[in-house]
Amino acid sequence: MSKKEPQAADIAAEALLTARVLSEALPHMQRYDDEIVVVKYGGHAMGDEQTARNFARDVVLLEQTAINPVVVHGGGPQIAAMLAKLGIKSEFKDGLRVTDAATVEIVEMVLAGSINKQIVGFINEAGGRAVGLSGKDGNMVKAKKVTRTVVDPGSNIEKAIDLGFVGEPVKVDTTVLDQILGRELIPVLAPVAAGESGGTFNVNADTFAGAVAGALKAKRLLLLTDVPGVLDKSKKLIKELSLKDARKLIADGTISGGMIPKVETCISALDQGVEGVVILDGKVQHAVLLELLTDHGAGTLIHR
Repeated sequence: MSKKEPQAADIAAEALLTARVLSEALPHMQRYDDEIVVVKYGGHAMGDEQTARNFARDVVLLEQTAINPVVVHGGGPQIAAMLAKLGIKSEFKDGLRVTDAATVEIVEMVLAGSINKQIVGFINEAGGRAVGLSGKDGNMVKAKKVTRTVVDPGSNIEKAIDLGFVGEPVKVDTTVLDQILGRELIPVLAPVAAGESGGTFNVNADTFAGAVAGALKAKRLLLLTDVPGVLDKSKKLIKELSLKDARKLIADGTISGGMIPKVETCISALDQGVEGVVILDGKVQHAVLLELLTDHGAGTLIHR
């Protein structure tokens, strides 16, 4: 038997597998045809350059299949690295970073500058047409100062914490996005917003993505993180949750720590009209495609 025959058989098998995958993806493509999918791409999920390039290719594929992707990115690790490089020390209050005037300049420079344009570049190199924006552009997102309170353990008195220029969305104007979506363009948004009376606010990327997805009435909001999704008490992935289930798991302590604000963002987005929100591991190769275009799915789906 010649050596060429096994090679030809392998090629045929691989081609058949590709055809099966495409066949499986078809009903999912039809389900999301002309729908909006907001993808929050976290700083930790970005990983190395190859991971970022793979993500960019997946986003371009979504757009090519008549889905309208909107990318919202974070950049916490990159901001921390830049602050350290410039010798700017961060102050923390009750575990939360205070964004002072010097820090918010760096935040805007890193988020709306280097990270945003890197993602735009990767998408464009993959054959897409990305447009880099921040919440400031076209008054897209207006924010107000975040207020946080903690209870003093000694006196049991609640006191306010000043986090500086940390904001939360109060208004989303989709005019700019409405002009972009459906025109073979992919918006890439940095979570920086203007205040009602000017100034700049650093907005949590999950919160920003949830507000944008709600305003756009997105079919899906995908929160790419560095964990598989919501885990039960035995650390196994929960594939699907209703709003009622999600609230129950927060109340009984199953959902705890940093997962609480993520799930609360999911609940808020669903309340604003998003059909479903998925928390998934962005470091898994093709996580977005696995979730949207296969029967297998990825992460935890929370739905109304």
